Amino acid sequence: MKILLTGQSGQIGNELAQSLQGLGEIVSFSRQQMDLSDLDQIRDAIRAARPDLIVNPAAYTAVVKAESEPELAMRINGEAPGVIAEEAQRLGAPVVHYSTDYVFDGTQDTPYDEATPTHPINVYGQSKCAGEEAIARHCEAYWILRTSWVYSVGGGNFLKTVIRLAQEQEKFTIVGDQFGAPTWSKTISDVTRRLLVNQQATPGTLIDLDHLRRTSGIYNLTAAGETSWHGYASFIVERLQALQIPVKVGGPGVITPVPSSTYPVPPHRPKNSRLSGAKLASTFGVSMPQWQTDVATCLDEIIRAYSLEDGRKLV
Repeated sequence: MKILLTGQSGQIGNELAQSLQGLGEIVSFSRQQMDLSDLDQIRDAIRAARPDLIVNPAAYTAVVKAESEPELAMRINGEAPGVIAEEAQRLGAPVVHYSTDYVFDGTQDTPYDEATPTHPINVYGQSKCAGEEAIARHCEAYWILRTSWVYSVGGGNFLKTVIRLAQEQEKFTIVGDQFGAPTWSKTISDVTRRLLVNQQATPGTLIDLDHLRRTSGIYNLTAAGETSWHGYASFIVERLQALQIPVKVGGPGVITPVPSSTYPVPPHRPKNSRLSGAKLASTFGVSMPQWQTDVATCLDEIIRAYSLEDGRKLV
């Protein structure tokens, strides 16, 4: 079994490089080795590797910058997945691809399920939606795993931003009317491994590609529960304080919730990013951890990774 993994230096790709160990020969590519804006390079890399499975977490994720670089965002998020799917179909190799809550407009009151029609409201969401459609159009066997509010120990993300703000400022504001589920990249990668190893087969069995083909489709993969960005930030700060990590931010109420209208400039963001995990649970028997559990564990890992004795900040 040969597994081609893109985006090995990204938040999800870095974790997948670890989680997929032992399932086969992993041929992983960084952005420098496989530039998803270069469609010919993608074809050449896949044809040279001839993988049995392609796992594609790589993406253009600069949501704000995408508004001024729509063509680049569309090429990486929309066209590149189509090329990957075409080459995968030629080889008979299934594709595991990661998508986002941003394919929806966020106006629905309830969590979105996989059957809800997409309606992205910004360039990033439009590009990711195009990628989903391209994979479904060109490849017969695929999992499109939609996730949301991704964070990790490394890299830049909201969790790391809040830690920095808490160490530098006595108070700050965070949007309080957008709701979703913060999802740890490590959990995304660990669950991906669980899905690839058919749990109904013999324990310890390696990847069952026929199982993937039988369950081909779109699945939501986000942490359980929900919160606002403000609730998420408050939880982070309260956790830091409970662990006696030096922060400047004061007690409860010093993080002020503000409406999305405080930031009227593009890109517009969905107010409801909640995704239903019912299909994932019913198809694979997988239940996701509560978002608070994973955020707390990730914070513990960040704290262990740094020595605070010499006064350095966490991030």
